[in-house]
Amino acid sequence: MSRLRYALAGAGVRAQMYVDAITGAHRDRAELVAIVEPNPVRAAFHSARAVDAGAAAPRLATPDELEQVIRDERVDRVVICSRDDLHAELIVRSLEAGADVVVEKPLTIDAASAARIEEAVERTGRQVVLTFNYRYSPRNSALRQIIQDGTIGQVTSIDFQWMLDTNHGADYFRRWHRDKKNSGGLLVHKSSHHFDLVNWWIRSQPTRVYASGGLRFYGADNAAGRGLGERPARGTHDGGDLFELDLRTDERLTALYLEAEQHDGYVRDLDVFSEGITIEDNLALVVDYASGATLSYSLNAHSPWEGYRVAVNGTLGRVELEVVERGAVLAGEGLHPHIDPSLSGGDGATELRPEGERILVQRHWEAAHEVPIVSGDGGHGGGDALLLSDVFEGPGDDPLARPADWTDGIRSIAVGIAGNRSLDTGLPVKVADLGIALLESGR
Repeated sequence: MSRLRYALAGAGVRAQMYVDAITGAHRDRAELVAIVEPNPVRAAFHSARAVDAGAAAPRLATPDELEQVIRDERVDRVVICSRDDLHAELIVRSLEAGADVVVEKPLTIDAASAARIEEAVERTGRQVVLTFNYRYSPRNSALRQIIQDGTIGQVTSIDFQWMLDTNHGADYFRRWHRDKKNSGGLLVHKSSHHFDLVNWWIRSQPTRVYASGGLRFYGADNAAGRGLGERPARGTHDGGDLFELDLRTDERLTALYLEAEQHDGYVRDLDVFSEGITIEDNLALVVDYASGATLSYSLNAHSPWEGYRVAVNGTLGRVELEVVERGAVLAGEGLHPHIDPSLSGGDGATELRPEGERILVQRHWEAAHEVPIVSGDGGHGGGDALLLSDVFEGPGDDPLARPADWTDGIRSIAVGIAGNRSLDTGLPVKVADLGIALLESGR
């Protein structure tokens, strides 16, 4: 059985999932031959992980050497895990050098770079795969199945609330994501996941977006307005600040960022209430779809709990999905804590918001009933493993159409890009006016 030769472009935390997949479960079909990363410490970290798994040491190179690496190492596919604003350049260069691409969401951050990708794909005829792992999460797949089966009839509207807590949500305001020119803001970087889910659930594409929101909790002005006083530019690690991130408490964060700072000056633990934040932490959108459905969406990045609620209304009834990923953020937890659902509050009362998930279906004139969700092992209820299998083994016949390509990537970021334009202008924005041929033609 032949193995495809992979290069990894970008070597932050997210890259580990791909290194482990290539050197582990999918080593019969994949080989990691190069890591393209400007920071030598981060490149060496993932190279060592590959070697520890029994693989040959991959070639280490800088982004300037991408084409040479693809040529010299006979690279079949480039996996891109770099900063969001770098995706488009790396995608186009990889395609032009003769390699297919696997890219983390979002595809890119603005309309101009999306058009560049579209042109390069059509000119080279090469493949770009998007890794939308949320599609593979059993709860989201179950919701797609219910809608696809026609259980609630034709979809008329969707209400979608996403809560990022003061642990996870705050982290976007410490690192490179905090600057919109790097990430496109949460509407592109984070919400592209959510917009892709809606596009996929209802099998339609967005046509018009109106957005409202702003930076209302994090940032220096908000801190001053609430009388938080002077704050250090980054954590002091004295244990007195619940919003502080101590990189030393996590071996990976220490190795990939704290010990790598000297090479590129990137600081991973900036204060969430410091200057320089240009993204929003509260967002609300109304999105019209070609099918006639309307999406009402909101995102809050400083919630005391984390999860999401979706309600899909149809001509025959309604389906509701509620997910509690973390019921509370408690003092003294790390960046990725495990919360025991049996935890009790200080007064001995049972935790009021236990972690879990539930789908309720209620057709007109009928009682509501719960639909079971069958989860597997691993990240996202086993969804990550399913995604990686499709990426490295090749997708099979999937009745839910979970594998995604660049066209899905463009449709997902189209909502966020239009939303950012709406935030700037105060007006609704037609998606067809973004200047991307795929969206203008409705393909």
